[in-house]
Amino acid sequence: MTATSDRVPRLLALVPYFLARPGIELAEAARDFDVTPRQLRRDLELLWMCGLPGYGPGDLIDLSFEGETVTVTFDAGIRRPLKLTAAEATALLVALRALAETPGVTDTDAVRRALAKIETAAGGAEAPVVVGLAETRGVDEQVRATVRDGLDTERALWIRYYTVARDEISDRTIDPMRLLLVEGRSYLEAWCRSAEGVRLFRLDRIDEARVLEEASAPPERAEPTDLSDGLFRPNPAQPVATLLIGPEARWVAEYYPVEDLVELEDGSARVRMRYADESWMVRLLLSVAGDVRVEAPEQLAAAVVQRAGEALELAELESVR
Repeated sequence: MTATSDRVPRLLALVPYFLARPGIELAEAARDFDVTPRQLRRDLELLWMCGLPGYGPGDLIDLSFEGETVTVTFDAGIRRPLKLTAAEATALLVALRALAETPGVTDTDAVRRALAKIETAAGGAEAPVVVGLAETRGVDEQVRATVRDGLDTERALWIRYYTVARDEISDRTIDPMRLLLVEGRSYLEAWCRSAEGVRLFRLDRIDEARVLEEASAPPERAEPTDLSDGLFRPNPAQPVATLLIGPEARWVAEYYPVEDLVELEDGSARVRMRYADESWMVRLLLSVAGDVRVEAPEQLAAAVVQRAGEALELAELESVR
């Protein structure tokens, strides 16, 4: 099954799509949404249980199937244009402004036109809203300005960077290539001289940055990262954890890339998740202790139990001091 983060936008788009294409074949619709016909049928079966408050037979979305075709016979108001709340409009404005300022955006005019339209529409909002986006949270503005200066002047950068997977801070000299806005976060793509490869550095994990006197000179083999399939790609060499995630920890499957997600009747889910560093995975699992159970591999489960035991022993020692 697909992750909820992929399924919800698809469900919202299905009714307007089928309203505009009555009698379309399921196979063709599945190709348009890049899912299997079986998954599309599951989505449509779920839509049958969605609708207006009251949720009686006359309030729910209704579909008509004829052979391998489908038609929406009652849309429960989903055909109506959506209206942004003040909070939603403000969040969208902040994201668009960040996109407009990102070097490498090919059509900044289109972004600015969208900004102008939303600003006009949001002008009548009842109250101002303060919105914090994940993309900008924790990003030091001095770091952002220094990175842009290095890109504009085509000079190398020295950075102090925090690597989450290894829980360590390192000093690096890099040759900046471009700034990217991916999945709501800002990244600096650069040639890392210590790693001898192209790396993506999250701006909110750069503690310090300094422009160097020497020119930025990525080698010829430094190719831009292909992000057409997303930021994270499965690495067959990495171990795979099978996790049983409770309802309170479902955010883990939304925030981190998972390969499989199977919904269970009690609201929990079973997922398969690759990880590069065991210590990082142990820290993640301990942060949601009680809401996630490790089903495999046994080595990871044992590492979690051991680390938890060490933490309890340390807490007991501190309590008697």
